[in-house]
Amino acid sequence: MSEILSEVRGHTLWITFNRPEARNALTFGMYEGLASLCREVPTDGSIRAVVIHGAGGKSFAAGTDMTQFRAFSCPQDALDYEERMERILETVERCPLPTVAAITGACTGGGAAIAGVCDIRIATANLRFGFPIARTLGNCLSAANLARLAALMGTGRVREMIFAARLIGAEEAQGCGLISEVLADEAALMARAAELAETLGEMAPLTLRATKEAMRRVGAATRVEDTDLIEMCYMSRDFREGMEAFLAKRPPEWSGE
Repeated sequence: MSEILSEVRGHTLWITFNRPEARNALTFGMYEGLASLCREVPTDGSIRAVVIHGAGGKSFAAGTDMTQFRAFSCPQDALDYEERMERILETVERCPLPTVAAITGACTGGGAAIAGVCDIRIATANLRFGFPIARTLGNCLSAANLARLAALMGTGRVREMIFAARLIGAEEAQGCGLISEVLADEAALMARAAELAETLGEMAPLTLRATKEAMRRVGAATRVEDTDLIEMCYMSRDFREGMEAFLAKRPPEWSGE
């Protein structure tokens, strides 16, 4: 069974992360599949909006599948990973059509990063959004991702969320502007996503496209050098300990090295 599904319904492209047994944890193939769909979406009017969601009703996407990190052995592996992630996220940002993240349950790590680059986010009441890496892996977010989050939520909230490895609920997420609507359950969420996509499809396409690209350029102007920070975290003893502890379902023992 495919780990990422796509289906055109009316004038909307629906993209589904399809690993519900793993809380839709994202493999590199899933990341690349999402990027391809966003990059190749037609602009001839046959499709007018894109909705991204996760299968199973319990999770949008619970970050990158951690087993893939076991192959990391040198600094270039970490830099290549973050470069790849930035390419994926920028491709989703550059999607010429409006994108809606329809979020159920857990939306963490790479899943939260993908939701963050969508144009509109709506969620069910059981939303849990965040990057609990200070408690789990001991890695770091790129400066580009931190800039995106700060633009959505404010720098103070981003620091507190990551420092405390805290997952944000639906009410708080709506209060800070991270999501625009809270729906009772998955059925209501999917119905609202379809309605919202239809509304977006009725708007002037060039207005939406120009607004998306102008806002992306504003965000890109804030990017800074961060390779030393990425190397420090991903090549640390703590990162290896965090990964193995998570996979073994035990608490990590941090050393600061």
